[in-house]
Amino acid sequence: MDGGNQSLVSEFLLLGLCHSWDIQVLLFMILFMIYLMTVSGNIFIMLLIINDSHLHSPMYFLLANLSFVDMWLSSVTTPKMITGLLRENQTICFGGCMCQILFVHFVGGTEMVILVAMAYDRYVAICKPLHYTTIMNLQKCIGLVVIAWIVGFVHGMSHLVVIAQLPFCGPREIDSFFCDMPLVVKLACMNSYNLDTLMNIDCGFVAVTCFILLLISYAHILVTVHQNSKSGASRALSTCTAHITVVVFFFGPCIFMYVWPISVTWLDKFLAVFYTAITPLLNPAIYSLRNKEIKDAMKRFRSYCMDSKANI
Repeated sequence: MDGGNQSLVSEFLLLGLCHSWDIQVLLFMILFMIYLMTVSGNIFIMLLIINDSHLHSPMYFLLANLSFVDMWLSSVTTPKMITGLLRENQTICFGGCMCQILFVHFVGGTEMVILVAMAYDRYVAICKPLHYTTIMNLQKCIGLVVIAWIVGFVHGMSHLVVIAQLPFCGPREIDSFFCDMPLVVKLACMNSYNLDTLMNIDCGFVAVTCFILLLISYAHILVTVHQNSKSGASRALSTCTAHITVVVFFFGPCIFMYVWPISVTWLDKFLAVFYTAITPLLNPAIYSLRNKEIKDAMKRFRSYCMDSKANI
């Protein structure tokens, strides 16, 4: 064979979530509603932050970017999963499979770094409040977001460049609803143990590094708040609880899927659904329910809409 991509497999067969038609129809309705709420919720958060001048601050600039990333994280796999629930056989072409691997890790890596940037923002706001406006200026925020996208792109490309060159000539069944990297590697016509370990190390480096930075940031915040009982610090801590909740929901499934795989099929599928479909919905819900400024902005938006209707 030539040195390029030696794949003889033109498409892969996705086995999906289950094999019961009744359960598939129920999952279709549930996941379809979740996807609609995810997209609309994240778009609403972005538009609210853009249009409300009270939310033009570094924290909400980063939150708007997080909502944008969450919307795409859900859109990479969920539409294919939803349509597959109503089909007997769900296939995905080789190129489509490689694109899923690229964008899942691209967007996932980007979100990890944005969460670190949001933790850094809270660290500066609570631990160095007098220098907050100087440190977290617009240029710094844009720089953090650009770094997040660069890290995500490099992380995604590192997987694509390796996997796209593997020879696929035998089994083509993927026991999942999307082209998950560890499952695709196992289909290669070669001993993939070392490669699988290498990919886990790659994922682990990004995920664990970001997770450690998050732990350090929030540890400093908790120590500072413990030493300072002022109302401002307490109010900032209430915002951090929303951030910490998002971090736990996002990094928990990710670590068990890629860093410390447990090889239990039904649990892997549950974590994959949670990571790609549920978490992007929880983020706007958590921030809107736990954040007073977001609630106030929603009230102003509702009042504006009512006044506009009254003037028609």
